[in-house]
Amino acid sequence: MHLHSRSYGKGHPLIILHDLLGSLDNWVTLARRLADHFHVYTFDARNHGRSSHSSVMSYDAMVEDVRTFMRDHSLASAYLLGHSMGGKTAMQCAVMYPELVDKLIVVDIAPKAYGRRHDHIFEALSSLDLRMYSHRKEVEKALAVNIRESATLQFLLKNLVRDEADKFTWKVNLPVLKNRYSEIGAGIPASARFEKPALFVRGGESNYILDEDKSLIKQVFPRSTLLTIKNAGHWVHADAPDDLLRIVQKFLLS
Repeated sequence: MHLHSRSYGKGHPLIILHDLLGSLDNWVTLARRLADHFHVYTFDARNHGRSSHSSVMSYDAMVEDVRTFMRDHSLASAYLLGHSMGGKTAMQCAVMYPELVDKLIVVDIAPKAYGRRHDHIFEALSSLDLRMYSHRKEVEKALAVNIRESATLQFLLKNLVRDEADKFTWKVNLPVLKNRYSEIGAGIPASARFEKPALFVRGGESNYILDEDKSLIKQVFPRSTLLTIKNAGHWVHADAPDDLLRIVQKFLLS
Protein backbone atom coordinates (compact mmCIF):
# COMPACT_ATOMS: atom_id res chain seq x y z
CA MET A 1 0.00 0.00 0.00
CA HIS A 2 1.66 3.20 -1.20
CA LEU A 3 0.52 6.23 0.83
CA HIS A 4 1.21 9.54 -0.88
CA SER A 5 2.37 11.97 1.82
CA ARG A 6 3.88 15.35 2.59
CA SER A 7 5.51 16.75 5.71
CA TYR A 8 6.21 20.20 7.10
CA GLY A 9 8.22 21.73 9.94
CA LYS A 10 10.03 20.27 12.92
CA GLY A 11 9.05 19.24 16.42
CA HIS A 12 6.74 16.65 17.95
CA PRO A 13 5.07 14.64 15.15
CA LEU A 14 1.46 15.49 14.27
CA ILE A 15 -0.37 13.31 11.73
CA ILE A 16 -3.44 14.73 9.96
CA LEU A 17 -6.03 12.37 8.44
CA HIS A 18 -8.51 13.75 5.89
CA ASP A 19 -12.19 12.96 5.27
CA LEU A 20 -14.13 10.79 2.82
CA LEU A 21 -13.60 11.87 -0.82
CA GLY A 22 -10.94 14.31 0.35
CA SER A 23 -7.15 14.29 0.18
CA LEU A 24 -4.12 15.72 1.93
CA ASP A 25 -4.49 18.79 -0.29
CA ASN A 26 -7.48 19.89 1.80
CA TRP A 27 -5.18 20.38 4.80
CA VAL A 28 -2.09 21.95 3.21
CA THR A 29 -2.74 25.49 4.47
CA LEU A 30 -3.43 24.47 8.07
CA ALA A 31 -0.59 21.92 8.06
CA ARG A 32 1.89 24.61 7.05
CA ARG A 33 0.68 26.90 9.83
CA LEU A 34 0.88 24.10 12.40
CA ALA A 35 4.44 23.43 11.22
CA ASP A 36 5.55 26.45 13.28
CA HIS A 37 5.33 24.16 16.32
CA PHE A 38 5.17 20.56 15.07
CA HIS A 39 6.51 18.17 12.47
CA VAL A 40 3.29 17.77 10.53
CA TYR A 41 2.61 14.73 8.35
CA THR A 42 -0.32 14.42 5.95
CA PHE A 43 -1.12 11.53 3.66
CA ASP A 44 -3.85 10.45 1.27
CA ALA A 45 -5.95 7.62 2.66
CA ARG A 46 -6.14 4.39 0.70
CA ASN A 47 -8.45 4.73 -2.32
CA HIS A 48 -8.02 8.53 -2.20
CA GLY A 49 -5.76 11.09 -3.81
CA ARG A 50 -2.49 9.66 -5.07
CA SER A 51 -2.39 6.69 -2.67
CA SER A 52 -2.87 3.08 -3.77
CA HIS A 53 -6.29 1.66 -4.57
CA SER A 54 -7.50 -1.44 -2.78
CA SER A 55 -10.64 -3.57 -2.61
CA VAL A 56 -10.41 -3.30 1.20
CA MET A 57 -11.89 -0.17 2.80
CA SER A 58 -12.37 -0.47 6.55
CA TYR A 59 -11.22 1.34 9.68
CA ASP A 60 -9.11 -1.62 10.74
CA ALA A 61 -7.28 -1.41 7.40
CA MET A 62 -6.86 2.37 7.64
CA VAL A 63 -5.51 2.03 11.18
CA GLU A 64 -2.95 -0.45 9.91
CA ASP A 65 -2.04 2.11 7.24
CA VAL A 66 -1.37 4.64 10.02
CA ARG A 67 0.77 2.10 11.88
CA THR A 68 2.74 1.31 8.73
CA PHE A 69 3.20 5.00 7.97
CA MET A 70 4.50 5.63 11.49
CA ARG A 71 6.87 2.67 11.30
CA ASP A 72 8.19 3.76 7.90
CA HIS A 73 8.84 7.26 9.26
CA SER A 74 10.37 6.00 12.54
CA LEU A 75 7.62 7.54 14.68
CA ALA A 76 7.25 5.83 18.05
CA SER A 77 4.18 7.95 18.81
CA ALA A 78 2.47 11.10 17.57
CA TYR A 79 -0.36 13.53 18.01
CA LEU A 80 -3.24 12.40 15.79
CA LEU A 81 -5.76 14.77 14.19
CA GLY A 82 -8.56 13.48 11.98
CA HIS A 83 -11.57 15.01 10.27
CA SER A 84 -14.78 13.06 9.58
CA MET A 85 -13.66 9.67 8.14
CA GLY A 86 -10.13 10.59 9.23
CA GLY A 87 -11.50 11.32 12.69
CA LYS A 88 -13.00 7.84 12.87
CA THR A 89 -9.67 6.38 11.78
CA ALA A 90 -7.90 8.42 14.44
CA MET A 91 -10.37 7.28 17.13
CA GLN A 92 -10.01 3.63 16.11
CA CYS A 93 -6.23 3.92 16.14
CA ALA A 94 -6.31 5.50 19.60
CA VAL A 95 -8.44 2.77 21.17
CA MET A 96 -6.59 -0.08 19.42
CA TYR A 97 -3.04 1.23 19.86
CA PRO A 98 -3.03 3.88 22.60
CA GLU A 99 0.75 3.70 22.85
CA LEU A 100 0.97 5.28 19.38
CA VAL A 101 -1.24 8.29 20.16
CA ASP A 102 -0.02 10.95 22.60
CA LYS A 103 -3.05 13.22 22.16
CA LEU A 104 -6.11 12.86 19.96
CA ILE A 105 -8.01 15.56 18.05
CA VAL A 106 -11.26 14.66 16.28
CA VAL A 107 -12.93 17.22 14.01
CA ASP A 108 -16.71 17.01 13.49
CA ILE A 109 -17.40 13.33 13.89
CA ALA A 110 -18.66 11.26 16.85
CA PRO A 111 -17.81 7.65 17.79
CA LYS A 112 -21.32 6.53 16.78
CA ALA A 113 -22.40 4.80 13.58
CA TYR A 114 -23.77 7.04 10.84
CA GLY A 115 -26.41 6.36 8.23
CA ARG A 116 -25.90 6.59 4.49
CA ARG A 117 -25.51 10.38 4.23
CA HIS A 118 -23.51 10.32 1.00
CA ASP A 119 -25.56 8.01 -1.20
CA HIS A 120 -26.73 10.91 -3.37
CA ILE A 121 -23.12 12.00 -3.86
CA PHE A 122 -21.98 8.55 -4.92
CA GLU A 123 -24.93 8.26 -7.29
CA ALA A 124 -24.19 11.68 -8.79
CA LEU A 125 -20.50 10.84 -9.34
CA SER A 126 -21.21 7.35 -10.65
CA SER A 127 -23.88 8.56 -13.07
CA LEU A 128 -21.44 10.66 -15.09
CA ASP A 129 -19.79 9.10 -18.12
CA LEU A 130 -16.60 11.15 -17.96
CA ARG A 131 -15.62 10.06 -21.49
CA MET A 132 -18.33 12.39 -22.77
CA TYR A 133 -16.64 15.56 -21.51
CA SER A 134 -13.72 17.52 -22.90
CA HIS A 135 -13.67 20.45 -20.50
CA ARG A 136 -13.76 20.70 -16.72
CA LYS A 137 -16.63 23.21 -16.83
CA GLU A 138 -18.75 20.63 -18.66
CA VAL A 139 -18.26 18.13 -15.84
CA GLU A 140 -19.01 20.80 -13.27
CA LYS A 141 -22.26 21.74 -15.03
CA ALA A 142 -23.37 18.10 -15.28
CA LEU A 143 -22.56 17.36 -11.66
CA ALA A 144 -24.35 20.53 -10.49
CA VAL A 145 -27.66 19.06 -11.64
CA ASN A 146 -27.61 16.75 -8.60
CA ILE A 147 -25.12 18.53 -6.33
CA ARG A 148 -26.63 21.97 -5.74
CA GLU A 149 -24.47 23.16 -2.83
CA SER A 150 -21.51 25.08 -4.26
CA ALA A 151 -18.94 24.20 -1.58
CA THR A 152 -19.73 20.47 -1.86
CA LEU A 153 -19.54 20.67 -5.64
CA GLN A 154 -16.10 22.30 -5.61
CA PHE A 155 -14.88 19.83 -2.97
CA LEU A 156 -15.90 16.89 -5.16
CA LEU A 157 -14.37 18.40 -8.30
CA LYS A 158 -10.95 18.33 -6.65
CA ASN A 159 -11.07 14.60 -7.41
CA LEU A 160 -11.34 15.21 -11.15
CA VAL A 161 -8.10 14.54 -13.07
CA ARG A 162 -6.97 13.47 -16.51
CA ASP A 163 -5.49 10.03 -17.13
CA GLU A 164 -2.57 9.08 -19.36
CA ALA A 165 -4.85 9.26 -22.40
CA ASP A 166 -5.86 12.81 -21.41
CA LYS A 167 -9.37 11.63 -20.51
CA PHE A 168 -11.17 12.68 -17.33
CA THR A 169 -11.28 10.25 -14.44
CA TRP A 170 -11.80 10.34 -10.67
CA LYS A 171 -8.76 10.14 -8.38
CA VAL A 172 -10.79 8.26 -5.77
CA ASN A 173 -11.58 4.56 -6.14
CA LEU A 174 -15.26 5.33 -6.59
CA PRO A 175 -16.62 1.76 -6.98
CA VAL A 176 -14.94 0.54 -3.79
CA LEU A 177 -15.91 3.59 -1.74
CA LYS A 178 -19.50 3.24 -2.90
CA ASN A 179 -19.65 -0.51 -2.22
CA ARG A 180 -17.89 -0.24 1.16
CA TYR A 181 -19.78 2.82 2.33
CA SER A 182 -21.54 0.96 5.16
CA GLU A 183 -18.14 0.08 6.64
CA ILE A 184 -17.10 3.74 6.47
CA GLY A 185 -20.19 4.66 8.48
CA ALA A 186 -19.40 2.15 11.26
CA GLY A 187 -19.03 3.30 14.86
CA ILE A 188 -16.32 2.82 17.46
CA PRO A 189 -17.21 0.02 19.93
CA ALA A 190 -18.85 1.54 23.03
CA SER A 191 -16.70 -0.77 25.19
CA ALA A 192 -13.47 0.76 23.83
CA ARG A 193 -11.44 3.25 25.88
CA PHE A 194 -8.74 5.83 25.27
CA GLU A 195 -7.51 7.26 28.56
CA LYS A 196 -5.22 10.00 27.23
CA PRO A 197 -6.27 13.61 26.45
CA ALA A 198 -8.69 13.98 23.55
CA LEU A 199 -10.26 17.05 21.95
CA PHE A 200 -13.43 16.98 19.88
CA VAL A 201 -14.21 20.03 17.75
CA ARG A 202 -17.56 20.45 16.03
CA GLY A 203 -18.97 23.00 13.64
CA GLY A 204 -21.85 24.95 15.14
CA GLU A 205 -23.73 24.73 11.83
CA SER A 206 -23.03 21.01 11.39
CA ASN A 207 -25.19 18.11 12.61
CA TYR A 208 -22.45 15.50 12.78
CA ILE A 209 -21.89 15.81 16.56
CA LEU A 210 -25.14 16.33 18.47
CA ASP A 211 -25.57 17.20 22.13
CA GLU A 212 -26.89 13.68 22.69
CA ASP A 213 -23.53 12.30 21.52
CA LYS A 214 -21.65 13.83 24.45
CA SER A 215 -22.25 10.87 26.75
CA LEU A 216 -20.85 8.35 24.26
CA ILE A 217 -17.82 10.56 23.63
CA LYS A 218 -17.13 10.73 27.37
CA GLN A 219 -17.69 7.00 27.75
CA VAL A 220 -15.09 6.05 25.16
CA PHE A 221 -12.81 9.06 25.70
CA PRO A 222 -13.11 9.93 29.42
CA ARG A 223 -10.44 12.68 29.26
CA SER A 224 -12.07 14.40 26.32
CA THR A 225 -13.29 17.98 25.82
CA LEU A 226 -15.88 19.04 23.24
CA LEU A 227 -15.61 22.53 21.75
CA THR A 228 -17.91 24.20 19.22
CA ILE A 229 -16.86 26.69 16.53
CA LYS A 230 -20.10 28.59 15.99
CA ASN A 231 -19.83 29.83 12.41
CA ALA A 232 -18.50 26.62 10.87
CA GLY A 233 -20.12 23.71 9.08
CA HIS A 234 -18.78 20.19 8.66
CA TRP A 235 -15.60 21.40 6.90
CA VAL A 236 -14.41 23.26 9.98
CA HIS A 237 -10.85 23.65 8.67
CA ALA A 238 -12.15 25.44 5.57
CA ASP A 239 -14.87 27.52 7.26
CA ALA A 240 -12.92 28.68 10.33
CA PRO A 241 -9.21 27.92 9.90
CA ASP A 242 -8.02 30.58 12.36
CA ASP A 243 -10.32 29.37 15.13
CA LEU A 244 -9.39 25.73 14.55
CA LEU A 245 -5.67 26.56 14.50
CA ARG A 246 -5.93 28.43 17.80
CA ILE A 247 -7.89 25.59 19.47
CA VAL A 248 -5.57 22.85 18.20
CA GLN A 249 -2.38 24.67 19.20
CA LYS A 250 -3.69 25.48 22.66
CA PHE A 251 -4.64 21.84 23.25
CA LEU A 252 -1.40 20.35 21.96
CA LEU A 253 0.94 22.88 23.56
CA SER A 254 -0.67 22.85 27.00
